[in-house]
Amino acid sequence: MEQLEFFPITSPCIGVCEINHKGFCKGCFRSREERFNWLKMTPSMQREVINLCIGRKKRMFSSIEKMDKSVFSIKYKNHLMAQNLR
Repeated sequence: MEQLEFFPITSPCIGVCEINHKGFCKGCFRSREERFNWLKMTPSMQREVINLCIGRKKRMFSSIEKMDKSVFSIKYKNHLMAQNLR
């Protein structure tokens, strides 16, 4: 049974509307189908899409954080090597 909604679920769109290399919006992290069908979805479907978007956003930021740590590690190792050459 569908939960009764007192207020419509607001679209997660933040107005960026650019697509990344995986086909998700860079602003709200929805797929093309999720964006185009938002108004046709039931509230429970919309909540599920929002949960999917939250997961996509977390994974993206996690991978960026890992890349940043990797780049920092390489720069730090290069710095140490340069110090040893002096």
